[in-house]
Amino acid sequence: MSTDFYALIGVPQNASADDIKRAYRKRARELHPDANPDNPEAEEKFKEVSRAYEVLSDPETRARYDRFGEAGISGGGGGSDPFGGGGFGDIFEAFFGGGGFGSQRQQAGPPRGQDLEVTARITLEDVLNGAQVTVQVNTAISCDPCKGSGAGAGTEPVQCSECGGLGQVRRVRQSMLGQMVTTGPCGRCGGMGQVIVTPCSSCSGDGRIMSKESYTVDVPAGIRSGQTLRLSDRGAVGPRGGPAGDLYVHVAVATHSEFERVDDDLVYTLSLSISQAALGVHTVLQALDGELDLVVPAGTQHGKQFVARGRGVPHLQGRGRGNLIVRIAVVIPTSLSQEQEQLLRQLAQVSGDDIAPPDKSLFSKIKSAFT
Repeated sequence: MSTDFYALIGVPQNASADDIKRAYRKRARELHPDANPDNPEAEEKFKEVSRAYEVLSDPETRARYDRFGEAGISGGGGGSDPFGGGGFGDIFEAFFGGGGFGSQRQQAGPPRGQDLEVTARITLEDVLNGAQVTVQVNTAISCDPCKGSGAGAGTEPVQCSECGGLGQVRRVRQSMLGQMVTTGPCGRCGGMGQVIVTPCSSCSGDGRIMSKESYTVDVPAGIRSGQTLRLSDRGAVGPRGGPAGDLYVHVAVATHSEFERVDDDLVYTLSLSISQAALGVHTVLQALDGELDLVVPAGTQHGKQFVARGRGVPHLQGRGRGNLIVRIAVVIPTSLSQEQEQLLRQLAQVSGDDIAPPDKSLFSKIKSAFT
């Protein structure tokens, strides 16, 4: 008589993965041998519930169980597939000893953990000098009480009796080409080669728990916004001692209030008055890497650029740095005092410039004709 794994855990067949996990934890606490020291029936039931969870917590084995029942996870099963459920890959494996077209045979053992992503926000000064930035990420870490094994206190994972610890089982199927031998992940242990009889109470047999972790990231000088750094083995750890994935750190550079990055150059806009541009000025700029002594000669035009070589952003790929470019912006005043207006009119008269008459009401009428 076959066992209904859904009924053992206490969920309907359409239950979500989270519902199955919550129901299993509740049943495991009720039937755990520590809670029923003198009840051998509870211990046996606990083992059955644990096996049911192993099957239903894995999407692949759950799908096979839903389709074929227990036969689908123990080497039996069948269906209308003319190749015995294996497809072309199984035919290649039967004739040539492996999967066709470059497929790889799955190795026994716990799977690798997930890769994770996080954003590191840095300043333009960090880009210029390089920096160490701390990032935080919610990730899966190894469960300390069971040391990542998933087994409860005083117990250890045991070798899977179905696959003999190989993590794979060979199946014989009948197809239109005759008897076919295929290899696939063991349905009982999920390809790990071991099963957990008594799950750890801290991680429910998964071998890992969720935690917020902090990592220090070395950000190289010259990096650009949008580029990504990879921290190997800083992702989530795999279940039951599986290797960790990688952590991908996406870099976001904050906008600077005074400097703009153009390729590996830094651009600074220096605002000058009309008199400064006409007569020249000596000024000291506070650049990102120190002071810059700049002499603006008389008669400098709006848009003129001065270049300080090697004062820009370091080249990420290669040696040297870009340039610091100072762009001149001549600022025209929008309002003038009576004295300033008088002086400018005197300058215009000396220069022979044609300017608007001092009668502002008349000028307003002329201006309005063009608006």
